[in-house]
Amino acid sequence: MDLEIEKAIGGHYVVWRFNRPRVLNALTDEMILDLGDAVADFASDPRMRAAILTGTGRSFSVGADLKSMSERNALTDDIEPRISGNDPDGSGPAAAPADPRMPYSLGVEAVPKFPFGNCPKPVIAAVNGLCIAGGMEMAIDCDIRIATPDARFGLFEAKRGIMAGVAVQHLARVLPVNEAMHLLLTCDTMNADRAHQLGFLQQVTPAGTLMDRAVEIAEMISANAPLAVQGSKAMVQFWRHFGATEARRLQQYVSDKVLASRDAREGPLAFAEKRPPNWVGA
Repeated sequence: MDLEIEKAIGGHYVVWRFNRPRVLNALTDEMILDLGDAVADFASDPRMRAAILTGTGRSFSVGADLKSMSERNALTDDIEPRISGNDPDGSGPAAAPADPRMPYSLGVEAVPKFPFGNCPKPVIAAVNGLCIAGGMEMAIDCDIRIATPDARFGLFEAKRGIMAGVAVQHLARVLPVNEAMHLLLTCDTMNADRAHQLGFLQQVTPAGTLMDRAVEIAEMISANAPLAVQGSKAMVQFWRHFGATEARRLQQYVSDKVLASRDAREGPLAFAEKRPPNWVGA
């Protein structure tokens, strides 16, 4: 499975593991939807009090599968005339996606928001290597972050002609504003030591002990009163998300403009074809 789920009933925690190591745990729509279902199950299971998110191999996740994104863009180009009622063969509107969890979308990004911020229980990110784009955004959305010394963090969306999602709203709430701007605008990377220095990571631990330490933290949380833990998270999240509704409205407007651009199609296509992108600024 691309997303492995293991519940440790005795320890009151669950482990979610991205399992596409051959493509550095690049995220598909289905993986994100499955993770959303797993989070919902975790939130409703009274035996579970903490969760750990990690990856298989040398990567936590490098974000969206851009090859799949490019293919989806090509499919969109093919079906868009039928959506507008101008299908030359008269076959009518395109069918909705097979997965009922996926709302129909013509946009480049057709996946829901990451679910951890709205989860009442704590989620720990155990970052085992590359943590890029959507992978870093998932880490941002977690409550506690630890990593191995070789972890690297980055937001490369602007290199692909698109915008980051969660990061444009929340990165500046977990990093100094100018540090957040540096990552978003330059697409540079941040190493584990720098991330720890800035408070993005709570601990850097050797690769061989990463999961042991993550489990230790999960068990420390699980040993405390569940309602007190959840209440504490709720209050912190209220502060973190203060003003987020208004910000999301603006983000939706700006993002729609960016995602409708020719550059937003060129970025993933150039990546899939292994060539430099040809930006036109439109």
